[in-house]
Amino acid sequence: MDFPQMVHVLLVMTTFLLAPSLAGNLYQEVKLSGGGPRAQIQNGGQVLTLSLDYASGSGFESYGDFLYGRFDVQLKLIPGNSAGTVTTFYLSSVGSAHDEIDFEFLGNSSGEPYTIHTNVYTQGVGNKEQQFKPWFDPAADFHTYTILWNPQRIIFMVDNLPIRVFNNYAAYGVPYPTNQPMKMYASLWNADDWATQGGRVKADWSKAPFVVSYRNYNSVGCVVSGSNNSCNGNLNSQPWQTQGLDENGRNRIRWVQDRYMIYNYCNDGKRFPQGRPKECRLPRF
Repeated sequence: MDFPQMVHVLLVMTTFLLAPSLAGNLYQEVKLSGGGPRAQIQNGGQVLTLSLDYASGSGFESYGDFLYGRFDVQLKLIPGNSAGTVTTFYLSSVGSAHDEIDFEFLGNSSGEPYTIHTNVYTQGVGNKEQQFKPWFDPAADFHTYTILWNPQRIIFMVDNLPIRVFNNYAAYGVPYPTNQPMKMYASLWNADDWATQGGRVKADWSKAPFVVSYRNYNSVGCVVSGSNNSCNGNLNSQPWQTQGLDENGRNRIRWVQDRYMIYNYCNDGKRFPQGRPKECRLPRF
């Protein structure tokens, strides 16, 4: 069995094994946070749809704030011409010096692939973009997107396949989000000034409303409320709290990055003429 076939088999097995844990009632997990009737929870709390028209987008957010955790959601993107739209699934604190961990899905013209955009902000500073082309059609069916954030690293996953790791290199002077609780947010909004081919391709509003669907949102983490933390300082009792990549995981992330990564800030010499950022000169995984 060659490596791509092995990855496919592992994805099928892992998705099957994870499916029972990804069953949450969205009425209990999230609240609608913008767009009025454009955001709707349907099917008894099993599906949430966001829509975008010329007047407004829409969004939702978690009830709880978390200081570390694993966050999964299944998402089906806009089919056909999605140019100018951005669909999101991310974690963020508040304020100008906020921390943020981003999944953004940049729409495209019909027949052209989406861009999966990732970024990490610490104390209000990001500039750590990595982008990927999907190896599947993200609008044809639901796919699972995961943000795992623990004290050692942040792992971005698609269908439980790791696509990016951002390590905690604070000991080397690299900022890492460690002390600001974050909510989960998701949204659909108009970004046709930049999202598709640098803003050259605009949204076709004759196709509106644009609709995306979310389901099976699941979060497990340290819930923070005021001075209370549900983990009580214990960050070694659950698998997500120390999860990293084993040899198989490192092979899988290399497979993704070698074939489907289309932008890596670490390799953008024009942005960093004085030399690559420090984390780019340290081990990736």
